[in-house]
Amino acid sequence: MVDFSIVILSWNVRDLLRQCLESMASGRPLSANHPPLTTEIIVVDNASSDGSVEMVRAEFPEVRLIANQTNRGYTGGNNDGIAAATGRYVMILNPDTRVLNDALAAMVAYADAHPDVGIVGPQLLNSDGSVQSSRRHFPTLMTGLFESTWLQPLAPRDVLRRYYVLDQPDDAIQEVDWLFGACFLVPRKVIQQVGALDEVFFMYSEEMDWCRRIRQAGWKVVYLPEAQVIHYGGKSSDQVAAQRHIYFQTSKVRYFRKHHGTLTAGVLRVALLAMYAGQLVLEAAKGVLGHKRALRRERVRAYWQVLRSGLV
Repeated sequence: MVDFSIVILSWNVRDLLRQCLESMASGRPLSANHPPLTTEIIVVDNASSDGSVEMVRAEFPEVRLIANQTNRGYTGGNNDGIAAATGRYVMILNPDTRVLNDALAAMVAYADAHPDVGIVGPQLLNSDGSVQSSRRHFPTLMTGLFESTWLQPLAPRDVLRRYYVLDQPDDAIQEVDWLFGACFLVPRKVIQQVGALDEVFFMYSEEMDWCRRIRQAGWKVVYLPEAQVIHYGGKSSDQVAAQRHIYFQTSKVRYFRKHHGTLTAGVLRVALLAMYAGQLVLEAAKGVLGHKRALRRERVRAYWQVLRSGLV
């Protein structure tokens, strides 16, 4: 058994995947501050059409490659990698990331020193070096109605301030409810107890659900700012704008149904669909008036697809 396995799920982001794998050379835990660790890298490709599989085979022969014939989503693809992993720790790492310095080693060292921790996540940075928001409290229904919707600018200040953990400093180690899934480390013993990602979530909300299940089992979720990883963000999901809306909001409703019950999820679902209907009418009206008609048509099509999905 190796010390830790790095699982990287990729879909049509060949160049970013190459950059991510190259960063492993400097990101591997071989620094003077941490003892050497044995590592395996597993790339799971979700049926890419951009030559990602061929690139990995040609340029990174040491990487274990799982080439899926269909797109199994974020949860299914990562679960394939988790099932193949042999490390005592499993790290989920997005391909649109670049590991800095000895971030991976720092997370392993922290987990080794704190056996009650179920997930360790780094400080995520934007490409300009600024801190990217990656810590969260679990959402309430109020959060679900405002966060990442058109009503967000109208949200009561304290609702989103608490959700985004804005009352805590960015540079302090802290226990949180959940962390973004762009990069985090999970001990194998935790996965064996709690299970892997829930594949009812194709993408989005899956890490929130996983962190909740891990915390409910008695483990801590910790944000470790001394470990830093650049996250470019959303490069796979940006390729399918309408589907991104559907996946994001459907997963939000499914999360609330799973953890807050059918009634709460139903209220959220109806409210979200009403927002999309309102936006569709607004975009259609702007198109009729001749304002950026191509953009308005694209948005109308996207919002119509969301409404047709029913967010179920």
